[in-house]
Amino acid sequence: MAKDKKETSENVLVKKVIYKNGTSGAVYGLGLVGALFYYLSHATNFVTGLIGILKAILWPAFIVYQILNYIKM
Repeated sequence: MAKDKKETSENVLVKKVIYKNGTSGAVYGLGLVGALFYYLSHATNFVTGLIGILKAILWPAFIVYQILNYIKM
């Protein structure tokens, strides 16, 4: 019986999770606020305002796309 307890205690894995991505979240958040301000201040109607909100959320994808296009040349 003691052998069973020993085997189960050895089979338990303890996983320590460390999150180290606070800086990237801050950079994305500041970029989002700046992009929202830019796109909404240049919006002439409701539809362009909605498109501006979508662009502000997806701005990192635009940057990566442009960088990859530049590298491909």
